[in-house]
Amino acid sequence: MESKERIGASILSYGLVVMTITHTLAHAFEGIHLAIFSILRDEFNLSLQQLSIIAAIPLLCQSIFYIPTGLLSDRIGAKKMISVSFVIAILGALLASQTVNPLMLSIAVSLVYINTTLYHPASYSFTTKLFKKGDRPKALGLHGAGGTLGHSLGPLTVSIFIGILAFEWRHVYLIMIVPMLLGIIMVLFIKNEPVQDIYEATTAVDKKATEDRSILNYGLVMFLVFSAFLTMSTSMISTFIVLYLQDARSLSIALASLVSSGRTMTGLFAAPLGGYVASRVGEKRWLLSSLTLSFLSLAISIVFPNVIWFIVFYIASGFFTTLGMAARNSVMARLSPSRQRGLGFALFFLHASVVGIISPVLAGFIATFFGFDAIFYISLLIQIVALGVLKFYVKVD
Repeated sequence: MESKERIGASILSYGLVVMTITHTLAHAFEGIHLAIFSILRDEFNLSLQQLSIIAAIPLLCQSIFYIPTGLLSDRIGAKKMISVSFVIAILGALLASQTVNPLMLSIAVSLVYINTTLYHPASYSFTTKLFKKGDRPKALGLHGAGGTLGHSLGPLTVSIFIGILAFEWRHVYLIMIVPMLLGIIMVLFIKNEPVQDIYEATTAVDKKATEDRSILNYGLVMFLVFSAFLTMSTSMISTFIVLYLQDARSLSIALASLVSSGRTMTGLFAAPLGGYVASRVGEKRWLLSSLTLSFLSLAISIVFPNVIWFIVFYIASGFFTTLGMAARNSVMARLSPSRQRGLGFALFFLHASVVGIISPVLAGFIATFFGFDAIFYISLLIQIVALGVLKFYVKVD
């Protein structure tokens, strides 16, 4: 057991570098199947609603494992959990490369998503315990930058390897296995693993009060409600954005995938910048500000019939959303005791998976009967609800 006098790690510590890189790799596969929806639709003769089910099944499988993996992460530690998660991702990629029907693809992508189920509680728990509270937003900003880069890699690899180099989509999954193997090697070289928070200038009574707090305290529950609405809003749009750009905006798959990856690619700059600002002005205050700017950018984007202006403001909305990522994760860390930090982040990502199961199906229904544009309008309404919950019901110490 580490002592409470443990000092925080430096921002450029090997542990954070590994967590940032592995965060990129953990998400690298996720966007591939969404970016090739038009190809899958033609190859397997699928409807929009069938495609939405393919998008929802992996999230259903993911949600089943979050609580057990969160508990397991608190018991066995981050190194083992991350290594196991990457092995599962590699198995999923191998299966995807041999896909002959939609069911086989759904199973393969589900394994890829289960990879992140194991990865997230372990990685976030490790990172939040490694740093002092004042440095957490900065560290989580860098960690989040890795995740946003990973989210962009799926559509980006589709754009490059399929749209430009004319590879077959199954080959993309095989190519991505190599960096996953390197990630496992990096994790094995982590020497020390933090097991509790750093308590700065606190008494034993203060520490005990913090650690005795229930994992399901009021603040955390309301924060999960806020996050659920926010996730539903973003997931409804992201599920069909590449297909929307192809069908409604007449872009090629290469350009549409590039736009999708470009929105998340901005996180390379937005996530660390947002973490730095959040550490100065306060997590909740900065989260409200960044999400408000994201809402306004998305609202403006759908007004423009010109595809260029749509792309500019759509990407801007992603930039502002990611500006608040570190603050959002830091608030989650504050609301959960360190001894249950893995479980806390498991709950955090569990609700996103559950909402993610509903969102693609709902978006598919809306697109089928009301058109793609209706998805954006409903998403904006949901974002307003999310901002209201954060403003008036989430209390942060």
